[in-house]
Amino acid sequence: MSNINAIIPAWQSFQAATQIEPIRDQVHYQYMVEMLESLLVQTGDDENHPLMGLVDIVGDLIADYEAAQNTLPEACGIDALKFLMEQQGVKQADLKEIGSQGVVSEILNGKRSLNVRQIKLLAERFSVSPATFI
Repeated sequence: MSNINAIIPAWQSFQAATQIEPIRDQVHYQYMVEMLESLLVQTGDDENHPLMGLVDIVGDLIADYEAAQNTLPEACGIDALKFLMEQQGVKQADLKEIGSQGVVSEILNGKRSLNVRQIKLLAERFSVSPATFI
């Protein structure tokens, strides 16, 4: 773009009027959500509405902020196993394929690690990737 300096005044005016920029805090996030809602009311179902590009930009900024705020904590394989057991109502005694209830208890308490055979069996049982338990 050869004449970028010509854009500066328009951008400064637009930014001052709209506060459209990357979201850095909860107050600005709420403002942007309200702006998006207003834009959606204005544009309705008209995909060709002149403000549709702005809807996309504001929506992307909101999505970026939400993704940054809602990162999942790191979990180890044992945490994943505990979660899957709880979700599916599986008790220690139900995991006979990986060992006795004592072995399962030691694994869940971090006193013993899962071996490759156990990981494969758990992945099959819970229909997840073996990487879930690593």
